[in-house]
Amino acid sequence: MHNIMIRCAAAAALAVASTGAIAMDRITGMSFVTRSEVIAPHAMAATSHPLATQIALQVMRDGGSAVDAAIAANAALGLMEPTGNGIGGDLFAIVWDPKTRKLYGYNGSGRSPKGLTLEWFREHGYDDVPPFGPLPVTVPGAVDGWFALHERLGKRRMRDNLAPAIRYARDGHPVHELIAYYWNLSVPRFEKYPGFTEQFTLDGRAPRKGEIWRNPNLANTLETIGRKGRDAFYKGEIAKTIDAYFRANGGFLRYEDLAAHHGEWVEPVSTSYRGYDVWELPPNGQGIAALQMLNILEGFDFSSIRFGSADHIHLFTEAKKLAFADRARWYADPDFFPATDDRAAAAALVQKLLSKEYAAARRASIDPRRAAKSVDAGAVLNQGDTIYLTTADDDGMMVSLIQSNYRGMGSGMAPPGLGFIFQDRGEQFVLKAGHPNAFAPGKRPFHTIIPAFITKDGEPRVSFGVMGGAMQPQGHVQVVMNLVDFGMNLQEAGDAPRIHHDGSTDPAGQVTEMADGGALNLETGFGQDVLRELMRRGHRLEATVSPFGGYQAISRDPVQGVYYGASESRKDGQAAGY
Repeated sequence: MHNIMIRCAAAAALAVASTGAIAMDRITGMSFVTRSEVIAPHAMAATSHPLATQIALQVMRDGGSAVDAAIAANAALGLMEPTGNGIGGDLFAIVWDPKTRKLYGYNGSGRSPKGLTLEWFREHGYDDVPPFGPLPVTVPGAVDGWFALHERLGKRRMRDNLAPAIRYARDGHPVHELIAYYWNLSVPRFEKYPGFTEQFTLDGRAPRKGEIWRNPNLANTLETIGRKGRDAFYKGEIAKTIDAYFRANGGFLRYEDLAAHHGEWVEPVSTSYRGYDVWELPPNGQGIAALQMLNILEGFDFSSIRFGSADHIHLFTEAKKLAFADRARWYADPDFFPATDDRAAAAALVQKLLSKEYAAARRASIDPRRAAKSVDAGAVLNQGDTIYLTTADDDGMMVSLIQSNYRGMGSGMAPPGLGFIFQDRGEQFVLKAGHPNAFAPGKRPFHTIIPAFITKDGEPRVSFGVMGGAMQPQGHVQVVMNLVDFGMNLQEAGDAPRIHHDGSTDPAGQVTEMADGGALNLETGFGQDVLRELMRRGHRLEATVSPFGGYQAISRDPVQGVYYGASESRKDGQAAGY
């Protein structure tokens, strides 16, 4: 393959035979592929909305960097796909800078209100942080993240980057199919929260597919941010409006919380998988779960294991159970683990979790013929809706960016006149003293959203992500395996039928520890003989509409110097280049 490895015809035949998938009416590619990769010489963008992709490309045509393009696309997605993201949420990014030839990581997650305590939750009878309303709201980090990325790697003025989203917010855009579907599901859930119905419905209902949607309040908010800078959001009139709104509606978020916010540049962490370096961000996110899974799976010889076979699915699932047990026990804000400001201990823990020796010990516990019912160290975290986008410019800069409100449209809390909804990330805290992820004032919660990157021999190869709660690390691992182990191209790696295991113990402690092995959800395309063998090994299969995620990716061909793009067939997205 042009990016990862050369695919031979035999590999394709094996993959098709093992899945039992119905062949598409295409004359190239594997049977499940929905479209060809996009190939372009100068720039590429892949987002979950075609209009956002076009905005990103235009920004780069006009001289903007890949970071400018990512910011412009993200701003547009907050308008066009409010079911997954917006400026009321957080942001994470990994960026390849061709000038320094380095990867940079940015953690743009916000902290809990300083006036809310674990004791308050206990005194008021809460066993868990509620999923909606004012209590799970944390400081949104997206706007600060835009400006941090822009200051280091942007070329155009921020007001120019935000201008396309502002125009669409004023003039309107037609709502796409999947977004309309999720929007309709959200309205009954959120209509009781102040500001939601007025700002996010048409006469009390969700906009339908193809209907024009306008958000003049968001246009005004973005215009203010573009004109006055990030402090307009965190220290200006917007912050004062937010403070007054939460005071009036039982919330704890205050002006002081917003004014004190700052994201941070972090060092990405990696593991080597069969000669390719896979990069994630360290906790408070869940990215290292993908690296732990890859370390465990590297010890199995997948050159003799077919894609979609019972062995493939079984080993993947068992590795996931082990990594997610650690995820539930150890992943948290490094500033609070195990005691305030003990970052050295947190960093040492991450290194241990990512060591090959630790992976070998965990791997030894896997029974190749039997599914584990429970694993040590160790909630179901599957309701997160998110957007992922990636951009790449003519200079070689590549951006892997993910942004989210968490549960679809977040908390439902929409301050009057601002045109956005706050995230509900605080739901992911544990209301249990002593746990690394226990609620504390001014603390960042465990986070699900994770961008990813692949390099080889110090060269950038693939910028990618898979949206969707607990599916994200599972999806990352499947994409890497599809590329490296099974020889798929960039589009095939995303279109391939996916595996989703549910039921591992959760970092928020919202269910008891896994004792029944959880449930295995498989997309259409795996053979009946494979399903029967998995059941014989003790896996419990569920037929459900499971959150199999949403994928976007860009790869760089080191020989030809061109970009390849791939977009998620399960979403409304598009990859395009020039």
